[in-house]
Amino acid sequence: MNGADSLCDTLLANGVDVCFANPGTSEMHFVAALDRKPQMRCILGLFEGVVTGAADGYARMADKPAATLLHLGPGLANGLANLHNARRANTPMVNVVGEHASYHIQHDAPLTSDIESLARPMSDWVHRIQSADDVSSAAAAAIEVATTEPGGIATLILPADAAWQDASPSIQRARSVEPGAIDEAALSRVREALRNGRKTVILLSGKALRAGALDIAGRIAAKTGAKLMAQQSNSRIERGAGRVVIERVPFAVDAALKALEGTEQLILVGARTPVAFFAYPGKPGVLVPEQCDVIKLADPGNDLPLALQQLADAVGATSATPAMVAERGRIELPTGALDASAIIQAIGALCPENAIICDEAVSSGRDSFKWTWNAAPHDFLQITGGAIGIGIPLAAGAAVACPDRKVILMQADGSGMYTPQGLWTHAREQLDVITVIFANRSYAILHNELKMMGAGTPGRNARRMLDLDSPPIDWVHMAQAAGVEAARAADARTFTDLLRTALSRKGPFLIEAII
Repeated sequence: MNGADSLCDTLLANGVDVCFANPGTSEMHFVAALDRKPQMRCILGLFEGVVTGAADGYARMADKPAATLLHLGPGLANGLANLHNARRANTPMVNVVGEHASYHIQHDAPLTSDIESLARPMSDWVHRIQSADDVSSAAAAAIEVATTEPGGIATLILPADAAWQDASPSIQRARSVEPGAIDEAALSRVREALRNGRKTVILLSGKALRAGALDIAGRIAAKTGAKLMAQQSNSRIERGAGRVVIERVPFAVDAALKALEGTEQLILVGARTPVAFFAYPGKPGVLVPEQCDVIKLADPGNDLPLALQQLADAVGATSATPAMVAERGRIELPTGALDASAIIQAIGALCPENAIICDEAVSSGRDSFKWTWNAAPHDFLQITGGAIGIGIPLAAGAAVACPDRKVILMQADGSGMYTPQGLWTHAREQLDVITVIFANRSYAILHNELKMMGAGTPGRNARRMLDLDSPPIDWVHMAQAAGVEAARAADARTFTDLLRTALSRKGPFLIEAII
């Protein structure tokens, strides 16, 4: 038993049995320990952003953390963007970051860096292991941080000598922390607010967006006349036929202001007060009316389904109160030209029951809820922190967590180029993922942002920074090079046929949709 064995055994003893990895020399003893533990599923990502993004998707669907294995500070740095997204999603995750042997750091070898300073902005907890005997207790503490509601990013720094030294056989268990109870005064205030007749929005996020909690929220809305909305970015929404219909706060400032226009009271259930993604000249940063009364019922770390049930009891929204749920409707298949709406319409029409839809379509996916609200029941995962490049890894992690469910990824071409290495992981693990590339061959969102910022009409230099058409990216050949079967569609009928084919069988498939 060495320190690496102790770490692996502690992870397994606490239910962490998947490790997304991109190791290097300093991590070889942990690699060897993983090799001795067949209970641990080890999945290689060819870039650390794939590793951290996949761990995010896995935990969102598995409701438990995966481990990541990253090589020293630069390896961690490569994964930070998707750690930012994971932190914004309140995703549980345990990062194991290798480090030089403790006595070697003094030599300032080329890969030496300040790992703690790199880790802290994207972590809820950072700990440097001191010795092999520190490993199990440190790992248990990391798992406790990761699994405490609403979920956290725990980063363990493992020096090479702590991994190879002899360790105690004693394995520590993580303490289970119950989610916080809501404040009785907050419950009373919300109850009174829902009785005063003012125009009210109940804004939900986190586990308040799971089907059971949404049903309770729907009954509260039906009883009180309040409007239900989800915050703009959420880790997971259970939606579709038979589930409560809910819209998100729109991304675009003007659309968000219109959606929230006239709101006199905003009740937060695990959500934040809506704000604009960026500051725009002449536009407000906070998206609710200035005189709106913001009332917090529950923080993300509270038991959100229980908070909603307590509120339902307080306002008399019993199980007999009907919530507005989506009825499975016939969604027409698109014909003619292929555009973003046609792609989403086809996905809504053909989406199988219990699918997982991952969304990094960015500007092309703005109408995703319009065409999928009455689709077959499904889970919806999206980019949460705005750091693009999560889609392909997110879908990989979701597919690992739920191997019997079809995963459909709506992927913008520009952001897809941040982590195309993840397609190789789709192929290697034979993940049941359909990747749909919205190939508009530009950073379309940035064309709009240039306009919104009042920065003028793009000239040659600006267009060369915003367009991807010279040369055009060939996603079909890129996917095939990674081992994923792929095809191209330039019209709605061809796209629909390809989507049907991909849905009829298991395994990875990519459709490049030219729009």
